[in-house]
Amino acid sequence: MRLNGLDERIVHALAEDARRSYADIGAEVGLSAPAVKRRVDRLRGEGAITGFTVTVDPAAIGWRTEGMIEMFCRSRTAPEDIRQALARYPEVVSASTVTGDADAVVQVLAADMRHFEQVLERIAGEPFVERTKSVLVLSPLLRRHTAGPPG
Repeated sequence: MRLNGLDERIVHALAEDARRSYADIGAEVGLSAPAVKRRVDRLRGEGAITGFTVTVDPAAIGWRTEGMIEMFCRSRTAPEDIRQALARYPEVVSASTVTGDADAVVQVLAADMRHFEQVLERIAGEPFVERTKSVLVLSPLLRRHTAGPPG
């Protein structure tokens, strides 16, 4: 599915602040509030918009340590097996298969260094994991929850 320019602008406005009113978005994109609602409903129905959420500062809920774990897996480990294993860890906030030496990169949030170490040890102990390599985040420099400004 490919969004047209107007739909992209609506999606971008919602991604910046999903609590914005349809009237406010309409004023920005040149549509009436009902027209924006119809487009949003259509985009939801087509699966382009998959949901609405809130973004919370992890430190506000006690997750003050962040790290990235590179996973090196045994040959023939299916991505779905990696996904299923990592889905059991509430500390894992994202995971992706990647090019390069590692098979996957995992973003982890933890309460502190010891908690991060425990998560790392548990992930390293998964039966398909040969080894891991991790780095800790010192300062997040840029966080985007959208693909960027509309084209």
